[in-house]
Amino acid sequence: MTKSKTIKVDYLARVEGEGALYIRYDDGGVQDVKLKIFEPPRFFEGFMRGRDYLEAPDITARICGICPVAYQMSAVHAMENALGLVPTPELHALRRLIYCGEWIESHTLHIYMLHAPDFLGYPSAVEMAKDHPDIVRDGLAIKKAGNAIVQVLGGREVHPINVRVGGFYRVPAATELHPLREQLLRARDSAVETVRWAAALPFPAFERSGDDAYEFVALSDPYEYPMNRGRIASTRGLDIPVEEYDQHFREEHVPYTNALHSVLAERGAYLVGPMARYNLNYACLSPLVRQVAEDIGFPPFVANPFRSIVVRALEVLYALDEAVRIIDHYTPPETPYLESAPRATTGCAATEAPRGLLYHRYRLDDRGKIAEAHIVPPTSQNQKSIEDDLRHMLPRFMHLNEDALQAQCEQAIRNHDPCISCATHFLKLHLNRTGGSR
Repeated sequence: MTKSKTIKVDYLARVEGEGALYIRYDDGGVQDVKLKIFEPPRFFEGFMRGRDYLEAPDITARICGICPVAYQMSAVHAMENALGLVPTPELHALRRLIYCGEWIESHTLHIYMLHAPDFLGYPSAVEMAKDHPDIVRDGLAIKKAGNAIVQVLGGREVHPINVRVGGFYRVPAATELHPLREQLLRARDSAVETVRWAAALPFPAFERSGDDAYEFVALSDPYEYPMNRGRIASTRGLDIPVEEYDQHFREEHVPYTNALHSVLAERGAYLVGPMARYNLNYACLSPLVRQVAEDIGFPPFVANPFRSIVVRALEVLYALDEAVRIIDHYTPPETPYLESAPRATTGCAATEAPRGLLYHRYRLDDRGKIAEAHIVPPTSQNQKSIEDDLRHMLPRFMHLNEDALQAQCEQAIRNHDPCISCATHFLKLHLNRTGGSR
């Protein structure tokens, strides 16, 4: 008799909207997988219409409390693309520095608070901290270093207010950045140990290959590890300027979720995020990061999503190393921002949020008012691949008991998306059996 089971998660809390997970499987395999994200109507694209182009960075920063810099930077670069502004090298360096701060704090939060409990067998970081206080303490110290960068450059740690189209409202003197250096160096030493610790965690043996392999998509630049500039590249040969994004990517409405699925028009699902950046841009990592990866035997290409925690740790190390480099070579810009004049035009940009590629496009009228806004976050780009992970993963873990199987599904989601990760420790599982029991 055929045995059919359903994994049903009614509610995912603390994501950008309401979410649920539904999986139906039987002896013949996985029959259905649905990651349901019920985003409430937040109307960001809608209520930006009619607002001045200079307001876009501050409005979009409110989209995500974890990654406000990414939303600001994508909005800023899109407006500058529309208006023909090219940041000076000094402004570009400062933008990389504040982006380093966000990568450090966001990745560290995910590594220590959201992902590590999966590997160490704890339901939450609070429970984990009771037995591993030193690990959590190290993570918080690294995160504070990232917060300090955002505080100095952004004016405050959350939803920074110093970023503007053309540059910054105010740029720091060299004497304001130098005090950060010692804190960053200490955090960098801790980050090396974080990489070693993460690499020693127990990783489930799961890797998609052949026709089922991920198509990784990320920005790529020959001169720097990508944060806020580059072409859009993929592991299957895509190589386009950001201006051609809409010719290759499309968003699809899926009946069971209010969140759109983003797909490559030619091929379907793809994956953005740390693994995509790492796999496409390994050669641009700093010598220190590549040496640490080599020391732990970590390859320059990673296809197991459970090992993404190590990639995040390597990106934290890179961001700290890059921040120190920028501070050591810092020369204040001659002017804090480039002047701009409004005109009827359209511009777009993509940057690398901690979770992956973030695309913005804006159309302006002749007064510089936003006539149309379009934002594609990393979450919508990864949803289809997350579902595919669950579909391919479950047959390999069917020998697990129900609790362990639930935990494996939760962890598979947390591999990719911190905005979902902060909820999935609190999943409620309903397992319905028909046709007998296991």
